[in-house]
Amino acid sequence: MAEIVLLHSVFGLRPAVLADAERLRAAGHRVLTPDLYGVPAATTVEEGFALLEKVGQDEVLRRARAVLAPLPPETVLAGYSMGAGVAGALLADRPAAAALLLLHGTGADPAAVRPGLPVQLHLADPDEYEPQAEIDEWERAMRSAGARLSVFRYPGPGHLFTDPGVPDHDPDATALTWERVEAFLAALPAA
Repeated sequence: MAEIVLLHSVFGLRPAVLADAERLRAAGHRVLTPDLYGVPAATTVEEGFALLEKVGQDEVLRRARAVLAPLPPETVLAGYSMGAGVAGALLADRPAAAALLLLHGTGADPAAVRPGLPVQLHLADPDEYEPQAEIDEWERAMRSAGARLSVFRYPGPGHLFTDPGVPDHDPDATALTWERVEAFLAALPAA
């Protein structure tokens, strides 16, 4: 069982995030799903980026840090797209994190990665927000830093393919993603 903080995408705290948290709870994990915006979720990517601009990246990070403050140091940092970037940014503050789970986006400065850190990345292939050259560079840097990195690419679906509420959704890729995520989390040392 792991303690997990699951950070939403630029859309905000959508029903898909809450459903995924319930899936993880059913597998025995403790999961927090903070609302980093504090307002209803967006229905379009453009609205989501407008919310992020209104709240501000610094405030999003401050809110995420506040949620993490009382949690154990080994809390798993997880996020979707923008939330993956936030999870990765928080790694510098949380060097004892049990793992880093990145859905739909890369995250983490390799300098913040401790050797042996389990990291799992799930991306569409191709992904409109993650150019292949940047993914390749990030992957090399993470491996050089000593991360135990697993990268899974899903040919065909759109960027946020695990969210059934957006046009990118792909049920087969979603099922495979969650099968892999559950195995990844089950392999972590018990919290």
